Amino acid sequence: MTIVRIGLYTACALAAGGALAALVGSGTVLSLLTQAVVYAVFASGVGLLLRQNGMVSFGHALYFGLSGYAMGIALELHWLPAELAMLATLAAVGVFAFVIGLVIVRVPGVAFSMMTLAIGQMFFLTASRSRGLTGGADGMNVNWPATLFGVPQSLLLRPAVLFLVCWCVLVLLVLGLALLLRGRFGAVTEAVRDNEERARFIGLRTLVPRAAIYALSAVIAALAGLLSSLNTGFISPEALHWSVSGVALMMVVVGGYKALWGPPLGAIVYFLFKDVLGEWASHWMAIFGVALISVIVFSPTGLAGALQRLLPGRRKPRAAPARPAAAH
Repeated sequence: MTIVRIGLYTACALAAGGALAALVGSGTVLSLLTQAVVYAVFASGVGLLLRQNGMVSFGHALYFGLSGYAMGIALELHWLPAELAMLATLAAVGVFAFVIGLVIVRVPGVAFSMMTLAIGQMFFLTASRSRGLTGGADGMNVNWPATLFGVPQSLLLRPAVLFLVCWCVLVLLVLGLALLLRGRFGAVTEAVRDNEERARFIGLRTLVPRAAIYALSAVIAALAGLLSSLNTGFISPEALHWSVSGVALMMVVVGGYKALWGPPLGAIVYFLFKDVLGEWASHWMAIFGVALISVIVFSPTGLAGALQRLLPGRRKPRAAPARPAAAH
């Protein structure tokens, strides 16, 4: 995909978000769409780790919830202005995840998933029992200032405006990842993912790129946590629970992780199932489970892979028939 085509798709996506914000008049529907977009950002981080490292994490809810707690504590104690606190939170999460990544990305397969689960649950229990700092199981309010990045809170928290902000963050995030992974960094991480031993043999350092991808995916999850805390003004230990990571992973599987826009698509489909089917089916998760199994069986690359196969010009050309060997 060329740079021009990527830019065109980005412009169309931004325009579609603006049109949707203008056409949807219901504040409730826009709030639900905002929540879906926030989880689409979260799923993008989980999908990036699976796409570039080939690793499944059940602990990314740690970074999703940790960023909300960090903002809540920083604003309550007046450590930094809100804008600087947001940047500092993302930077701190990145450094923290990179240090952890240097240790846990050495562990392959299921053991890696279990380590992320254990680390995440450790922080979940800590937040649940630290009543003096985090409010314990009751959670804590995130008291955002009256003005954020020069925009009054009364305007920023309008459903249409907040949806548009989250949508723009999602689109620009996918654009940034697409440009980043087109370069040497993307090629190196894919080579390490496909065959780490061969990558070492040709002189590539494999540990740092894998830890960097883990840290980048954690920063994306933390960004989703900041958007969620801005949307709700609240954070609780439930945001740190492993089940939140499991939901994001289901979104990645449904949408497909090989395309950068697959996880966001899976998040939107998940919330459509949750909000539309939930109105008339109390066991909507069972229906979503059947859909999840169907996707895994019939389209292992997810909905994004299925759509790519249906689009014109996406089918692989047939191999040319072999020529008969020349007679000697």
